[in-house]
Amino acid sequence: MSEPNRTTGQYHSTKGNVVEAIGNVTGATSWQQSGREEHASGEAEVKAAESKAYVEGAGDRIEGKKDSVVGAITGDKTQQAKGNAQHDKGEAQMNINNPTS
Repeated sequence: MSEPNRTTGQYHSTKGNVVEAIGNVTGATSWQQSGREEHASGEAEVKAAESKAYVEGAGDRIEGKKDSVVGAITGDKTQQAKGNAQHDKGEAQMNINNPTS
């Protein structure tokens, strides 16, 4: 199985909605069911991709904080700045992919 991908998930979710709508218009129950299943699969892939990105953001935040603290302790302003940037990047990634929002 490939890595979850938000774009692919959104595509399948939308395609599923279209297939289900065609089934509703034509009365084709197999299309309705197929559309519902593809929509659900697409939504699940979107959630999985968001969860993966959230966890990656948390890792960046932790690693960035560590580098920032080590840089501050050792007086290495470059390491401190890079750590702060990585921390902020991770925080932004977590906010974008927050499963509760």
